[in-house]
Amino acid sequence: MSFAMSYEEMQQLLQKSLKPGRYEHSLGVAETAVFLARRFGVDEQKARVAGLLHDCAREFRNEDLISEAEKRLIVVEPLERRMPLLLHAYVGSRLVAEKYGVNDNDIEQAIWRHTVGGPQMTELDKIIWFADMIEPHRDYPEVEMLRGLARTAGLDEMLLVGLTESIAFVLRKGGLVHPATVNARNEILLQK
Repeated sequence: MSFAMSYEEMQQLLQKSLKPGRYEHSLGVAETAVFLARRFGVDEQKARVAGLLHDCAREFRNEDLISEAEKRLIVVEPLERRMPLLLHAYVGSRLVAEKYGVNDNDIEQAIWRHTVGGPQMTELDKIIWFADMIEPHRDYPEVEMLRGLARTAGLDEMLLVGLTESIAFVLRKGGLVHPATVNARNEILLQK
């Protein structure tokens, strides 16, 4: 596996694209993803790059994400038209090749799935999804419980709790639950 630019060059380019807080979040996800990759025997380099670049499309304004997605032939479902912020994951999965020279299907898929999950998530998908939820800059009531799971629980157990918390959070707010999140959670339960 090789990339068109070094990790440090990716960092510099990303830093120019994102607000400082978002960039710090990205570094935190990369660091957390590497910790989880070591723990679960997953490729650390892929985890580091996917963690760093997972929000690379957050540079786009919400109102521009639909056209950015369509420009890349990404099908935009009605739910995503209502909540275009979700599209940053899909656009980001394309942007890593276009802008950062990362042509790696595993990394692209992990970035694609980092917001709402999906069916048949790989270990890397799960790690990036969970790392995004617990990186050191996150601060919400359940985060310490989830960080504890990251040190002790199995990957599917962590993901199940994380998906459940995520769905419960959206339901409490009266929001729309993305079917991919429900599918990801159901799949883990069906495999038990």
